[in-house]
Amino acid sequence: MTKEIAVYVGNNGETISLYQNGKVMVYLRDKGQWQIAREKDFSLGDNFNIKALREQMNELVDFIGPCKTFVGLSVTGIPYFALEKSNCSVWEFEGNPVNFLDYILTKEEEPKKSIRGDAVSPPVPVETFSGCYRISIKEIQEQSLSITSKQALLPFIRKGNFYSLEVLCNHIPPWLEREILFKGFESSSEVIGKNEIKVYITKKCCC
Repeated sequence: MTKEIAVYVGNNGETISLYQNGKVMVYLRDKGQWQIAREKDFSLGDNFNIKALREQMNELVDFIGPCKTFVGLSVTGIPYFALEKSNCSVWEFEGNPVNFLDYILTKEEEPKKSIRGDAVSPPVPVETFSGCYRISIKEIQEQSLSITSKQALLPFIRKGNFYSLEVLCNHIPPWLEREILFKGFESSSEVIGKNEIKVYITKKCCC
């Protein structure tokens, strides 16, 4: 079996944010070994115009081609949606690819073995009061499910149809922290038990 995974890295060979200048490395696993199939210098540039970003991401998607797994230190905003639209699963990892490629491959293959007879429904935010919602992503983080916390929660946050959102998790996902800053939300967190954290997200009031 062969499998390709695309990773976005910096000069030191470790993952970086897609908003930094770097290189797309497409790794191929064949006969139990990982090797570089192709690579390409990549930069979104300093002009974060929406049209320009989409054009750059189209180039990236064309380059990785049949590869449907993408890894970076941070993949948010238009780059995330462009990859998702091309049916890429998006992962966020810190470090050298050799340390996580096998792990990602294993996780990518697990749903294919189990989801056929036991489909997993993603958790959805539940409205507890008008405009106030609550969701738990602990199960996603702690079990080998076929969905990620980002897939379950990010679309709801992006729509912004809420006043407050309470998120129960076993750790705060890095992508969630960045999204809170990006959207200008207010937030606080509380450790309520072992591997159990509540994150409170609210929109800033305009008085």
